[in-house]
Amino acid sequence: MKRLVFALPLLMLASCGSTPPAPSFRPLDYSYLPPILLKVSQVNVVNAYTPTPSQAQTAAMDPAPPADTLIAMLKQRLQPAGQPGTATVTVQNVYVDDVNGTLTGAMTVDLNLASANGHSTGFTEASVSASQTAPDSGHADDMRAALYGLTKRLMTQMNVQLQYEIQKNMPNWVSWTNSGASAASASEAAGDGGGAIQAAPLTAPPGVATVSGAKSSGTSAATAASGQTNNNKAVPTYLPGAGPAALGSAQ
Repeated sequence: MKRLVFALPLLMLASCGSTPPAPSFRPLDYSYLPPILLKVSQVNVVNAYTPTPSQAQTAAMDPAPPADTLIAMLKQRLQPAGQPGTATVTVQNVYVDDVNGTLTGAMTVDLNLASANGHSTGFTEASVSASQTAPDSGHADDMRAALYGLTKRLMTQMNVQLQYEIQKNMPNWVSWTNSGASAASASEAAGDGGGAIQAAPLTAPPGVATVSGAKSSGTSAATAASGQTNNNKAVPTYLPGAGPAALGSAQ
C-alpha cells in the first residue's frame, strides 16, 4: 500500500510533464517592406467595417486579429511624400469567420486621393479572400493555428494586390523610392516618369521567382531594396520586382 501511495505522485508528475506546450504565434509585422509614398501631405486610415457577431467571435480566437493586422500594415506602408493633398484609406471589409466547418476570410481596402484644391483626385480598391476547411480536432490551439494561417494568407494577398492596384490605377500619385521621401522629391524634380512605382517588393502567385532563388553575395533583393532585413519568420520575404502576372503593365 505504501508503494502505491508513493507511486501516485510520480504518475501525476509524469502525466503533467507529457503535456505539450501551447503554441506561440509571432505578430504579422510587415514594417520591413518599403513604404509606398503617396503624393499627399496626410494619410488617414479608417476602419469602416463592423463585423457580425459570428465574425467577431471568430476573430477573437485569431492570434493575429485581421482588422488590427491590416490597419497596422496600411499605416506602415502607405506614407505621405509631402506634397499638398490628402489620402483616405478606408477598410471596407475585414473578417475571418467559421461557416459550417469552413474558415472564410476577406479584406477590401479603398484608397481615395485628393489634391489640396480638390481639382485632382484618384481612387483604387483592393479586395482579397481566402477559405479553408476548419480543423475537426476540437482543440482550441488547432483552431487558433488555422485562423492565424488564414489571416497570414489574406495579408500576403493584400500586400500584393494593394500595391498592384495603386501602380495600375494611380501611378502619377505615387513616388516610390528605396530611400524615402527626400529621394522621392529629388527624383520628381529630375522628371523620372511622373513618380511611378520603380519596383514592387512583392511576390507573385505561383510561377514567379522567390527570394530563395535570387540571392547575391548573401544579401536578398528585398534587403537591398528596403535597407531593412525581415527577421520575422511569421511573414514571407518578398522579392522586389515581382508581383501579379500583370504587375507593371496596363490591362
